Amino acid sequence: MDRSLDISLPRPRRFSTLTLMARLFAATGRCMERARTRRLLAQLNDQQLHDIGLSHSDRAAELDRPFWR
Repeated sequence: MDRSLDISLPRPRRFSTLTLMARLFAATGRCMERARTRRLLAQLNDQQLHDIGLSHSDRAAELDRPFWR
């Protein structure tokens, strides 16, 4: 009897329209939250940056990142 391994590819996942809309809504919310917190970070003064342990270069690096990351 031949006992070869079955190496078929996994079936692609299917999402309902509601699931896709929920995921899109959640991703949009995360992007908006990142943009909001980066705007707030841009407003911090030197003392506030020091209090949270960030340097100007740390802030600049974070502000240069795109909103989707």
